[in-house]
Parts: sequence; structure tokens; C-alpha cells
Amino acid sequence: MNWDDLKLFLALVRSGSVRRAGQLAGVSHSTIARRLDQFEQSLGVKVLERGPGGPVLTPAGEEILETAERVELDMLGLERRVSGRDRQLAGAIRVTMVDVLATDLLMPDLQRFTQMYPDIDLEIQISYLSANLDRGEADVALRLTDKPPENLIGRQVGRIAHAAYASRAYLKSHQLDNPQSASWIGFDHGGRDPRWLRQSGLSQLPVRGVCESLLVQIAATRAGLGVGFLPCFVGDRYDDLACADDKSRYPTYNIWLLRHPDTRETARLSVFSEFMAAALAAHAPALAGN
Repeated sequence: MNWDDLKLFLALVRSGSVRRAGQLAGVSHSTIARRLDQFEQSLGVKVLERGPGGPVLTPAGEEILETAERVELDMLGLERRVSGRDRQLAGAIRVTMVDVLATDLLMPDLQRFTQMYPDIDLEIQISYLSANLDRGEADVALRLTDKPPENLIGRQVGRIAHAAYASRAYLKSHQLDNPQSASWIGFDHGGRDPRWLRQSGLSQLPVRGVCESLLVQIAATRAGLGVGFLPCFVGDRYDDLACADDKSRYPTYNIWLLRHPDTRETARLSVFSEFMAAALAAHAPALAGN
């Protein structure tokens, strides 16, 4: 037996007719009749007989009715408990983002959120890959994208500007107009001629090495390994770094806060989403590199 079959059985018993049962269940009366036949075939016994006033329970049907009503009470109770828990500001929230957003921008805000809502446990997942919210890999995702997935709900909560940065010591000892003297620090293995490099004022510089993590990229830039392509909110906060080129040459990226539509009514996720949207709005000048 499955719960859907039992719900249709209950609707049929309580309504007294196949047509009214279909209206109660939100399906056609032919569907009710077909599912009842399948239900009886799977049990190997008749549960209802046709009577002058409508369906009449057989002895087997009366026994199933008692069990079905008990199961219904248990299921409704479970739904209420789960729904009530979702309305409470308690439970875990798994949020995924790139490391530098957590470490260099949002950590004070995340700490403030946990103080405001002590019964909510934040699980911060650091990843450069997009978590699959359909498969429940995370509850909330902060993604740098211009094309958010259509199957998710959310909104744009900011824009991140990027630019070329280098250590002040590196700028003193290297000539940025000389490809034999200075170089870029590679960000990934996706090619040596990315869009941001082509439109920069330092496109003549070669790319050497690879630092896939933004945190490593920052450390490498501060250590003088070369010129780094960094978010402005990071490059501008370190006194030992300086912007090495015109910021307006470099792209900006949208930040989207995304959730699965099934979590639309989950209170703790709604509260967290609103809180993070407000926090990122407050960081807008730093994100824009102003």
C-alpha cells in the first residue's frame, strides 16, 4: 500500500461517490475508478461493493478503513510538526559561497546573524563549483553569475568589481609595461587569454603559474609573485596592495542569492535571505570598488 492510494480510498468512502471523491482529491472520476481497481488488484481482495446508495465497505474494506484513518492521523500530525518546525526560526542552514566572500567580507555579518538567531545553525560550505540545490547539496547559494538557473528562486543582491592589484614592493621593482619584467598570476587552467585579460590595460603581460583559490591568489599577490586579478573589496582593504591599472577596464559580476522553490515557505531560510540581502546592500560601495 502507499499513502496516495489510501487517500483516494478515504475520499471515496467519505464522499459516497466516485465523482465527488474525484472532486475532493482533485482528479477525474475515471482516475478514481482506475486507481481503486488497481488498489484492489494489488491487495487481491474487494474493498468496496456497489450499493443502491453508493459504495459499501466489504469486511476487508472496513479493516483497511480503520488502518487508513490511523495512518492519516499520523501523516497529518507529521506534516504539522514539520511545517511548524519550518515556521520556527530554528534548525540548520547550509549556505555555499566562494571562500573570499566569507573570509574577507561577510564573516562579521554571519556572526551577527548567529547572535540574533541562536537556534539557527549555519553550515558554511566553501566551493567554487555550483552546488546542486535540486539534490539538496545546499539550502542557500551565493553565486557570481549573470545567468542564474531558471529552476531556482532568488534575486540579485549585489555586483562585485574586479581589477589588477600588485604589492607596492612589486610595483617599485617591476615595470608593468615590460613583459620581460612583470607578469600576471594565473587564476585557473581555463586558458591564458581570458576576457578580463584581453580588455585590461596590461594585456601585454604574460600569465605565469596558477592559483585556483582566491585566498591563495591574494596571498601570492601580497607576496610579490605577480599582478593579481582580485575583487576590489579585497585589493582595496590591504595597505600593502595597490591598484595596478584603471579599474573601469575590468568586468563586474552579479551576486545572486538563490534557493530552491520548495523552500519558499521555510521561515529560517527566508529570514537568512533577507538578512544577507541587506548585508550585501550595505557592502555595495566596497563591492563596487569605490
